[in-house]
Amino acid sequence: MSRNEAKTVYCASVGPELALHDIDVDGAALIKRGAVTLPANIQYVWPHPSRRTLYAVSSNGGPQVVGDTHRANALTIDPVTGALQIHGAPAALPSRPIHCSVDAGGQYLLIAYNNPSNITVHRLNADGTIGAEVTQPHKLDAGIYAHQILATPANDAVLLVTRGNDAKPDKPEDPGAIKTFGFDNGALAGLASIAPGSGLGFGPRHLDFHPTKPWVFVSIERQNKLYVYELDAPTGLARAPMFVKDTLADPNPKVRQAAGAIHVHPSGKFVYLTNRASDLVDVNGTKAFTGGENNVAVFAIDQASGEPTLIQNADGHAVELRTFGIEPGGRMLVAASIKPVPVRGAGGIKTVPAKLCVFHVGSDGKLELKRQYDVDTGTYQQFWSGMVTL
Repeated sequence: MSRNEAKTVYCASVGPELALHDIDVDGAALIKRGAVTLPANIQYVWPHPSRRTLYAVSSNGGPQVVGDTHRANALTIDPVTGALQIHGAPAALPSRPIHCSVDAGGQYLLIAYNNPSNITVHRLNADGTIGAEVTQPHKLDAGIYAHQILATPANDAVLLVTRGNDAKPDKPEDPGAIKTFGFDNGALAGLASIAPGSGLGFGPRHLDFHPTKPWVFVSIERQNKLYVYELDAPTGLARAPMFVKDTLADPNPKVRQAAGAIHVHPSGKFVYLTNRASDLVDVNGTKAFTGGENNVAVFAIDQASGEPTLIQNADGHAVELRTFGIEPGGRMLVAASIKPVPVRGAGGIKTVPAKLCVFHVGSDGKLELKRQYDVDTGTYQQFWSGMVTL
């Protein structure tokens, strides 16, 4: 297969291993082809626009765990065999990276860190290997608990999504925000902090761009909302959202819920995001999952106004769908649940394994669950997954 013949694969990580799967869109199937092991647990992966290189950030840190190994690696994928191979020397990172992306020009690797909230920018060499970190000329406001970093389609601004944190009995809520920066030759300069209500009651996680309109769709994790913003040159994003929508089938849940990843359909007609629940309840000395929404929320997008309308909550029949991807033809969506979970049902408690859930996407945007693959995560988690076009 030549480089001009685009081929899309599905990649998923379990701990430090990144596996590649062929996709059969018509048969709604995945076929595992190869895997590579990185220095630590994979946190996020992003493809270079040339389709020749992947960038993966990894760490042995996690929630309440600082860790001491934090790396960014370049990877190549053989388009014929599917072999994944580490490409060049890894870049040592200052703390646990939670997200990475490549700017639209393919010249810089952008990395977000959640605790402490931080940003780094690395140059990318002509051969795809990771180059030197760009020294930033300004002190940057990275907010609280960054979760995603993306350059805008015009490549003149960078958006940092910072989730904040819920209030705890001994600690008030940390506000969330979308921090916007001007972007020029790898250098960032603060533009604005987009934070309705000063960021209280606003916990954004991820965002995605409409392919042809200046609309930005934001998954609000801590409140299970979908916000829609318009791109705005002076501030990166407009100060106020165009629309705010609930993502849950039951917007008044009795259990803790969180929104997850978000992707706009390649056609721009639909937007998808996950609803997640995974808290375990102690009943008679045994902890188990007893309920909550683990589904993919499907919204139809009005192409004149940008307004999204919830048309489906597609049950994943798995617990905590953390990440997913849509193939470029827009007919297949694959979502990954993070770990095995004990689930209480009418017949008692059973363990539901981590899964890969394969959905068919209809012409109306709605999802039909076609196939599931159980994943043995061992002592790890299935932390990241996504579609990659070679």
